[in-house]
Amino acid sequence: MDRVLALDPTKSGVQLSIKSTLGNTYPISPGDSICVSGVCLTVTRRETGQLTFDVVTETLNCSTLGNLGPGDMVNLERSMTSGSTIDGHFVQGHVEGVGTVIDITDLADNRRLTIKPPSELIPHIIPKGSIAIDGVSMTVAGLDKTSFQVAIIPTTFSETTLGSARRDTAVNLETDMLSRAVVHSLRRFTIAPSTVTLESLRHAGFVD
Repeated sequence: MDRVLALDPTKSGVQLSIKSTLGNTYPISPGDSICVSGVCLTVTRRETGQLTFDVVTETLNCSTLGNLGPGDMVNLERSMTSGSTIDGHFVQGHVEGVGTVIDITDLADNRRLTIKPPSELIPHIIPKGSIAIDGVSMTVAGLDKTSFQVAIIPTTFSETTLGSARRDTAVNLETDMLSRAVVHSLRRFTIAPSTVTLESLRHAGFVD
């Protein structure tokens, strides 16, 4: 986790400055992509112990970045390189919507978060599937018609912002890209009963 230093208004949004040692540990340069709490941003300036990003208004409006202030904590992660070990699942940094933590349950070995996502994301979420919450790759532990659950293990609790989540906390959500691809493909080729004709079946590839 790293700390927000400042958000300075610009003509197109804000300039986000984050206090981080990530650039001291890894070779990060302007133009590189960094995932900031689930949002893929481009580094515009790197100084010792600090990274700066330009965030446009659209990104501020469709993610939680617009709610940040100096002192807030964010999750940072570099882009995966070819040949890297895949720990989790592919996260693109394209936030699909903002969810809300609606319940927290502390168990013996983990903390359960129940999150209500935008309704349009529910079809993309599957039990035991993957979902990125503020950029953290998580496994769906439970799912119903309006919400889903994830289990926060001690390492995730201490190393990410999910450990400080409370009821009504807003979180960035990105569903698994494979689930999205399947859902969109099925929707594209689903035909309403009233429109099923030989021509429509041929167009969809069901008959020659």
